[in-house]
Amino acid sequence: MRTFNIATTAGPLAQQLQKKIDGKTKPLGALGQLEALAQQIALIQQTESPKLSAPQMLVFAGDHGAAKAGVSAYPQDVTWQMVENFLAGGAAINVFTRTHGLPLAVVDCGVAHDFGERAGLINCKLGAGTENYIEAPAMTAERCAQAFENAVALVTRYAESGCNVIGLGEMGIGNTASASLITHCLTDQPLEVCVGRGTGLDDAGLNRKQQLLAQALGRTGKMRDPAKVLQEFGGFEIATMVGVILAAAERRIVVLIDGFVVGAAALVACTLYPAARDYCVYCHRSAEAGHRVQLAAMQAQPLLDLGLRLGEGTGVALAWPLVKAAVAFLNDMASFASAGVSEKA
Repeated sequence: MRTFNIATTAGPLAQQLQKKIDGKTKPLGALGQLEALAQQIALIQQTESPKLSAPQMLVFAGDHGAAKAGVSAYPQDVTWQMVENFLAGGAAINVFTRTHGLPLAVVDCGVAHDFGERAGLINCKLGAGTENYIEAPAMTAERCAQAFENAVALVTRYAESGCNVIGLGEMGIGNTASASLITHCLTDQPLEVCVGRGTGLDDAGLNRKQQLLAQALGRTGKMRDPAKVLQEFGGFEIATMVGVILAAAERRIVVLIDGFVVGAAALVACTLYPAARDYCVYCHRSAEAGHRVQLAAMQAQPLLDLGLRLGEGTGVALAWPLVKAAVAFLNDMASFASAGVSEKA
């Protein structure tokens, strides 16, 4: 599997940025979390005057073999049907990205459907969905490695066109079950704490989902090696997102993380390369139970908490104006000295 050279963003620039932020015409800390966000983006770019250039929202789609076993309330065909909805511009993510002027593309990582060549669709297909991880590993090590290679090529393509901020969303029936298994394996929390209702399971459906995931764990036992966990339980879309996070961090690109499923990819990436955490902006706290576990494990403070559990990258699109505002205040807000305003005595 490919290795990545990811540098921590820590260093003396942090003190200079804090001084610049504290010198703005406001009480110390008055912009709260926006101040930390502005500093994070500036440290990623290693400059006191960061810029957000050619932003790109990507929705990664893939099917899961375990969906046919009943881990979701919806049939597997909904994955490709929703990709068609994305391409037609009719989904929530389309509405929110249009509202905020954020370019959107869909990445087919392994949907069990032939879309052909389509405007707005990027082909990174690894197969027609993963294997059923209740019975066998979701993917081979070779497929996982290819997902990383696809991710590197994708990030390279955008970086070379001037992009320095990438937002991640996803679509895949059954992928909250996959995210639950990944979260359980890579944290100290019991499985039941990591499993939620996903697309809207009732109590009986939730109980069945927990039983099926326990059965999958019975096949493998609890593992802690992130690469092995990804191969056993991940989806093609999750594996590709792990690669995107790492490739983007290597290029000092800001990565905007959505909810639970993208959070599972971030958890794998940050377990493999702890320095990758410096490049991840966590856009919201999902209503999905296991997302709180992930955020705690990564010591992440999300920007929004709106009770969302849709996926698609909707939390990223909604948080995008806050990301822009953080950079804008750092660059454009007057200092006490430049405005001639007296500082606190």
